Amino acid sequence: MAVTRAARGVERLVEHLFRRTGPPMLKAYRGFADPDGLVVQGRVVSAVRRSAPEADQSRWVNFKQMVSLFLTSEVRDVTVRAGGVEGQTDAEGYLRLTVPRRPDHAGWVDVAAELPDTVDGAVAMPVLVPPSDARFGVISDIDDTMMQTGAYSLLRNLWTTFTGNALTRQVFPDAVRLMGRLNEAGRNPVFYVSSSPWNLFTFLEKVFDRAGLVIGPMFLRDLGVSEQGLIGAGHGDHKGASIDRILSANPGLRFWLFGDTGQKDAMVYRDAVLRHAGRIGGVVLRQASSSVSSETQTAVDQIRQADLPVAVVNSFDEIDENVLPPLGAADANHPDGSGGSGDDELLRRAGDAQS
Repeated sequence: MAVTRAARGVERLVEHLFRRTGPPMLKAYRGFADPDGLVVQGRVVSAVRRSAPEADQSRWVNFKQMVSLFLTSEVRDVTVRAGGVEGQTDAEGYLRLTVPRRPDHAGWVDVAAELPDTVDGAVAMPVLVPPSDARFGVISDIDDTMMQTGAYSLLRNLWTTFTGNALTRQVFPDAVRLMGRLNEAGRNPVFYVSSSPWNLFTFLEKVFDRAGLVIGPMFLRDLGVSEQGLIGAGHGDHKGASIDRILSANPGLRFWLFGDTGQKDAMVYRDAVLRHAGRIGGVVLRQASSSVSSETQTAVDQIRQADLPVAVVNSFDEIDENVLPPLGAADANHPDGSGGSGDDELLRRAGDAQS
């Protein structure tokens, strides 16, 4: 506790030194729906640092722009109103508020949110509501799964993060193809769970948009001092809790999990499989380095022992079709090519997993 108190003191000093004054501003994150309503997510800050990167700018300029993303001036205890509901930001300026949902809500829904004590207009808070005909969901890691990072090496991860920009960072082309296929033109929701900090949200959105990767709600991490530790919840705790929340929010869907072998994804996904019998349809891990650790291999073997399909591949183009959810033939209700006999196969797999 003494260490935590000291760290909080240092954090407050840094915030004081770098704080930029200005009226509170609401930054919108992508929210999600649960059985109780629409969950809007955002953060209130007193200054927003924006920069337009250029592909040929120097690593030093990239570094300064990336560091600026972490020098936030968050505002606590600010009232936010959305959908007839009011809530307050926490100590780090974050907001998560559940507002009523209508039966006709489907796809991306914009919820107007405002700060009652400011003269600024309403901010559109996007929330993903899976359509009623969604057949399954996808939960994916980001670093070294969707985007080339080198997160399995701390030094390489830091170098890549702080010396690149939104125009130079690369998303794996096979990830773009596979997520687009699984998303089925918006029918099946895709969620992203990462240990990256919320400070990188806008940056990641720009990278995803430039690559054409399917967008979805992100569950990122707060790196501030908290009761969970000096930098918030740990990698495994954060990802595991996020997976639990997504499954709880979508009780009628089974999920396929995508990650990589570089960090703890195999262990996190194994634990999720054991906690949620019948809710996970398969696990895919991209091999992030030349070798797989014994701990990761053991977790992969344990997932297989739970009679769940799992694949460790160098490219998502190499995944055996038996590991992926079945994609049905075109039908009259879904002209994009999904539905039909694939739905029956999905239900059959669900019954096999639960029996």
